[in-house]
Formats: sequence, C-alpha cells, structure tokens
Amino acid sequence: MADVLTWTIERRVMLAERAELLRRELAEIDVEVARLEAAEVVYGQWAEATDGGRRPSGIVEPEPEPEPEPRLVAVTPGAAGMRLVPDRVDGMGLEALTSGYRRIMEIVAGADGPVTAKDVAGALGRELTPGKVEPVRGQLRKLADRGWLVRTGAGRYLPR
Repeated sequence: MADVLTWTIERRVMLAERAELLRRELAEIDVEVARLEAAEVVYGQWAEATDGGRRPSGIVEPEPEPEPEPRLVAVTPGAAGMRLVPDRVDGMGLEALTSGYRRIMEIVAGADGPVTAKDVAGALGRELTPGKVEPVRGQLRKLADRGWLVRTGAGRYLPR
C-alpha cells in the first residue's frame, strides 16, 4: 500500500514539474506569436501602401547637399516633434496652445470650481462614455503636467 502512495506522489510531482515546463514554453510561444502578428500588420500596411512592392514606398534616403539654401517653413504645433502643449512659463498666453487645448482651458477657467474629465467632455459636447472621456482626461493631465492647470488629489482640475 505504501508503494502505491509513494508512486502516486512521485508521479504527481513529476507531472507538476512537466506542466510548469510546458507553461513556460507556451508563454514563450505566445510571445513569438504576438511578435509575428505585429510583423504581419506592419507588412500588410507596407504592402497596401506599395501595392505589394510594385510601387515605390515613398521612403527615400536623402542625398547630402553641400549647403542648402535657407527656406521659410511654416511650423505648426505637432510638426517635427514640436509639442502640442508647451511647458508654461510666466507671461505665456493661451495663444501658445492649439485650439482644442485652448477650448479645454476656457471650460476649466469658466467653471465654478474644480472640474473632472467627465465635466469637460460633456462641455465639449462629447458622449460620456469611457472611450470619449479618457482622451479628455489625457489632455487635462498633459495640461497639468506642463503647468497650465492644477490637478487636485481627487483627479479634478483647476486653472493655475
């Protein structure tokens, strides 16, 4: 009887160890599958943009020029890495912000007290679903991080 019990315990331990090894292997396989899925998406986008490689992708290596002539370039927020929400410094006005962020600042400034992301989303005329409120929450947080608003501990926002 003791031999059966010993065999059962040994067999259970051996199977548990094997199951752990298989779990690790499965996790590694899942990671590789995710990488391949991402590669498929990227390749599919490239193939769609280039008609399967029959058209040029539009990606060209620039040829070095000796000295380019100075040109006037219109710089807009978000272009060439320019921040949509710059860090606020004394004397900086709302004109430094894009129209969307300016509108949010006006809503917060016009409120009677601290506002939530849901309050601002409603004032912007958006649906009050998580998918519409969360982007507004991100914009409010960005404004607070860059010194334009003050964020309270309860996740509400006030003008600075």
